[in-house]
Parts: sequence; structure tokens; C-alpha cells
Amino acid sequence: MLHLLHRVARGKAAACAGLLSFAISSGIAFSQSAPPGSLSLESALKLAQTRSSLLVAQDSAATASREMAVSVGQLPDPTLKLGINNLPVTSSDRFSLSRDFMTMRSVGVMQEFTRSDKREARSVRFESEAQVAYATRNVTIANLQRETAMAWLERYYSERMREVLIQQRDEAKLQIATADTAYRTGKGAQADVFAARSAVAQIEDRIAQVDRQVLAANTKLARWIGEAATQPLDRLPLMDKSGVELALLDTVVAHHPQIAVLKRQEDVAQADVAIAQTNKRADWSAELMFSQRGSAFSNMISINLSVPLQWDQKNRQDRELAAKLALVEQARAQTEEMTREHAAEIRGMVIEWQSNRERLTRHDSALIPLASERTRAALAAYRGGAGSLATVLEARRGEIDARMERLRLAMDTARLWAQLNYLNPEGHGNTSTSATGRSAP
Repeated sequence: MLHLLHRVARGKAAACAGLLSFAISSGIAFSQSAPPGSLSLESALKLAQTRSSLLVAQDSAATASREMAVSVGQLPDPTLKLGINNLPVTSSDRFSLSRDFMTMRSVGVMQEFTRSDKREARSVRFESEAQVAYATRNVTIANLQRETAMAWLERYYSERMREVLIQQRDEAKLQIATADTAYRTGKGAQADVFAARSAVAQIEDRIAQVDRQVLAANTKLARWIGEAATQPLDRLPLMDKSGVELALLDTVVAHHPQIAVLKRQEDVAQADVAIAQTNKRADWSAELMFSQRGSAFSNMISINLSVPLQWDQKNRQDRELAAKLALVEQARAQTEEMTREHAAEIRGMVIEWQSNRERLTRHDSALIPLASERTRAALAAYRGGAGSLATVLEARRGEIDARMERLRLAMDTARLWAQLNYLNPEGHGNTSTSATGRSAP
């Protein structure tokens, strides 16, 4: 009869483990009540973006470039010229403004006429700089989301580790009373009492370590969201998808915000090439001057035109153009290399995430149930007088290690999910984090 009951219980445990594994692999959400006033991951992300001063700085940088794009598209300011020409400094006419026929008081205006294509090229260059600022802003948002999510998840799993240890500590404390009773009645050894107390002390030490991890994670989270980090955390978001499909890896990498920044920087380099090309055609200036002489002499008007003589274009303008073309090639090479690097990095993270998901399923379906069964079996044997306390304590340590290892693996998997899900703030390859359910990890 006992054998039959044991088989039934074992069958129920296996069925429960199988259902748990199926739920995890299928992405089924588990219901979990959220504490009142709790902080969800989505709320933390929004708050971090609201508090960021870097985003304000990059908006200002983009505005500055846009303003400069308008400014450089205009003609230079005209130059007002005032002067006294041919003033005598000797003879009886010295320092006289009217007695010598050559003395003139002049007022004039000079205007440099910058070519329209050159002004347009300069304007395009600053517009490209504004696009770099906007692309950099997307990099900042992606980093902000990723770091905030990782800090939130790290605190969440650290708190779950603490709960596991506290539960195991409370159960281990009961073992102290059992060992002490057995010793006092002559059915146990005093060494068992000390062993039980030592086991509790070891768990307390691990709780202290996890408390430090919780504090460190909360400090990281406060870096991004401020005082809101003191709130209790809400349930986990759905994390059954990595946010990146390997079949669409090229598209994901093409929309990577850091790649976008490099492409915008390449546009700036190309705009510098256009400016260098326009510099091979010289601008010209015009000057109109009115000169007043003494009342006995006629007044005069002067008109002047000036054009720079580009007599050594081979060593000046052509060299400048060659330098700008080389910078374009540099930008293209950097973009290509960064694209390869991100593709390999993202592929590796997706493969690791998938592997971790399989390991989590194995933990839930086999490793943790077996460790729990071992603890229960050792405890039952000890209570029946057929086993030792050392066996119970060893089994309990094994179960704690199995549960803690599962949580550490889940935390590593969640970090990978955050890195993949928040590659691009514009949503290319991202999955929603607004779900109210929870799935593995």
C-alpha cells in the first residue's frame, strides 16, 4: 500500500513538473499579485527617459546645428569702411582735410558674394550634424532603456533569491529544535545540534550576501529613476521572446542606433567633400566707396572688385578635397566593421538566450524537483530513525544550491533579454514590455 502511494505521489510530481515545463516553453504567463504602489518595468523605463539630462543635451545639440544650418546659408555681413586718404603730413598743408586736392574723406561698403552652391553645401553639412545628434539621442535612449531594465531585473531576481534563502532558513531552524529534542532524549548526538545551527548560520551568511546584491541593484536602479527605486517591484513582463529573430538579423543590425550614428557621421564627411569641391571655385567681393574732397575739388566714387587667385590648386584645394574623400572612406570602413561586430554580438546573445531557456526548462522539470524529493526523502528517513541529520543537511544544501542556481540562470537570461529587446528605441526587432503576466525566466 505504501509503495502504491509513493508511486502515485511520484506520478503527480512528474505531471506537475511536466506542466511547468510546458508552460515555460510555451510562454504561458503566471498570475502574480502585484504589491500596491509597485514599480513596473515599463514605468521605470518611462521615468528614466523623463529624468535623463543627456537627452536634453542632445536635443540642444541638434537645435544648435539646425540654427547654424540657417546661418551659414546666408551671405556674409557687408563691411562698412571709413577712411581718410592722402592726408598731408608736411608743408603748410599738413593735417589739412581740404587744402590738398588729393585728400579725401571716404565712406564705403564692401560685400563678399559667397557662391550659392557653397552656402548650400555648408547648410547641408550642419543639417547632417543635426542628424548625428538625433541618432546619438537614439543611442542614449537605447542605453538608458537597457541599463534601467537590467538594473530592475537584477533587483527583482536578487529579491527572489532572498525569499528562497529566508524560506530555507526558517525550515532549517525547525531542524535545530528537532536535533535538540533528540539529543535531550538520548536519541541523537550533540554534534547534530551544532550541525543544524551551523547550517542556519551558513544560510544567514548567504542572506547577507544577497542583501548586498539587492542594495547594489537598487543603487543602479536609483541612478536612472531616482527616489522611485525605493518602491516595491511589480511582476515580471513577458519574456518569452528575445526581441530578435536570427532570420531578420541583417534588418536588426541595419537599424542598430550605433550603426545609424556612424552612417550620419558618414553623411557629415560627405558634406565636407561637397564643401571642399565648392572651394575650388573662388568667391568674389564688391566694394562701393564715396570720397569727399575739399570744396574746391570734385568728389569721387570708387568701385572695386576682388577675387582670390587660386594659383596653386594642386597643393591647396585639391589636397583639401583628397583629405575629405579619405575621411569618407574612413567613415565607411568604420561603419562596415561595426556592422560585422554587432551582427556577431547579437547572434551570440540570441544563441546564449535560447540555450539558457532550455537549461531553465531542465531546472524546472528535473533538477529542482529531484532536489526537493531528495530533501523530503532524507527528512522522512531521519524522522523515522533510518537516516542521519548530516544527510538531511546535505540534501537541504543541495536544494538551496539548485534553486539559487536556477534564479542566477534566470537573471542572466533576463539580462540577455533586456540587451536584445532594447537594441533600438524605435522598435525594430523589439517586443512589448507592457504585458501584465509573467513567464520564464
